[in-house]
Amino acid sequence: MNPRPVALVTGVSRRVGIGAAIAEALAADGWDVATTFWRGYDAAQPWGSAPDDLAAIEACIAAQGARTVAVEADLADPDAPARVFDAVTEAMGQVAALVLNHTHCVVSDLLTTTLDSFDAHFAVNARASWLLVREYARRFTGEPGNGRIVAITSDHTAGNLPYGASKGALDRIVLAAAHELAPLGVTANVVNPGPTDTGWMSDELEASLAARTPGGRVGLPADTARLVRFLCADAGRWVNGQLLYSNGAFV
Repeated sequence: MNPRPVALVTGVSRRVGIGAAIAEALAADGWDVATTFWRGYDAAQPWGSAPDDLAAIEACIAAQGARTVAVEADLADPDAPARVFDAVTEAMGQVAALVLNHTHCVVSDLLTTTLDSFDAHFAVNARASWLLVREYARRFTGEPGNGRIVAITSDHTAGNLPYGASKGALDRIVLAAAHELAPLGVTANVVNPGPTDTGWMSDELEASLAARTPGGRVGLPADTARLVRFLCADAGRWVNGQLLYSNGAFV
């Protein structure tokens, strides 16, 4: 039996999150799945930290017959990406698929954003993503055509300036990787899931967003996971250098 390839999915700490859905979908598709999380970020958000969710996510991955390891990492630290790859490689072997799902988001607009907040968003959403991609590329020695990078982005910029701007930088980093890592046979794509119900929406906001979507609902984490699992599969190897909207035609 061939060993399962290893996927690393960042930003997986909440059972209702997109990262958890992606990790579980990849495990079901035959991947071993490593994850990262940062409790300090969750604790500062309205939903709070949910330590029990980590064990539940690990159990769901393991139930698919996959090995898994969770690495706590503050990706605002520029040394964290290398430490993450060291830990995952030691525990599970070389990473074949890197899924960038981590994020930093504190809502503020153009006039109220502080320098510290602007820098924090770019440190996590852009700089850490670049460093994780760089670390992945430096270590990847897999068969050409088997490497995958997928990033989860957003175009929510007006009224949420540092988040949207830093996600725009993330897009460019990953799309550049599609060309620069071509000699390694690695594909790199970006997925924009649009408004997705991960427990942060009020009923009023969800109804408003659903009304702007032809399907009459907002996105679910499983919707994003389906596309990511396709991009990571052999069937998705010819999709490369794309920013894909998996948002139900949200306007």
